[in-house]
Amino acid sequence: MNRSKIGEKRVGNYRLLISIINLSDWDPLVKMAVIHHQFESIHPFYDGNGRTGRIINILYLVKEGLLNLPILYLSRYINQNKSDYYRLLQKVRTENTWEAWVLYILEGVEQTSLQTIKLIDGIKAIMQKHKHKLRRELPKIYSQDLLNNLFRHPYTKIEFVMADLAVSRPTATRYLDELMAINIVHKHKLGKDNYYVNHELLELLANVNSKTGT
Repeated sequence: MNRSKIGEKRVGNYRLLISIINLSDWDPLVKMAVIHHQFESIHPFYDGNGRTGRIINILYLVKEGLLNLPILYLSRYINQNKSDYYRLLQKVRTENTWEAWVLYILEGVEQTSLQTIKLIDGIKAIMQKHKHKLRRELPKIYSQDLLNNLFRHPYTKIEFVMADLAVSRPTATRYLDELMAINIVHKHKLGKDNYYVNHELLELLANVNSKTGT
């Protein structure tokens, strides 16, 4: 196939993708599965097509109002079932077996949704536990901003506390020392930096990853 025909085929594939996106009478999840297949078939980039395609999945669900935030991590499911992913992608191309492909994606959405809900519930439970402990044992330094800082990442740093709470370095250091004293964070030194790890949050995230095989 010469370059002009390859170019014509790619343009045709792009047009088909756009027409699929603009369809209004399909179920959004089914349409997402078809959009993903079409994007991966076009393969527009030298590298990163899979990651980009999975980002498009989430952005499409946000656009359709099925997600408020892009927190459905489908990559985990796809990576766990990578052989099925590529096999079903190819079978649509060679045998037009769309049903198996769509069911595969829908199963991924279901599993990932349940895992994400469980994770969010776990984070909320730890956050409430820390909130009550801070109010009870460190009422003078408790604030919602401080609590939020502890859950923005599995760890915090003096600089993060300074920025989020608009406090001086000595004050931020004192806050973190007091949090260490009541066992909310553990300090770990890496190079020249100190990292204050929210160990319960980190353990929750590690357990989710280990149970899902990532």
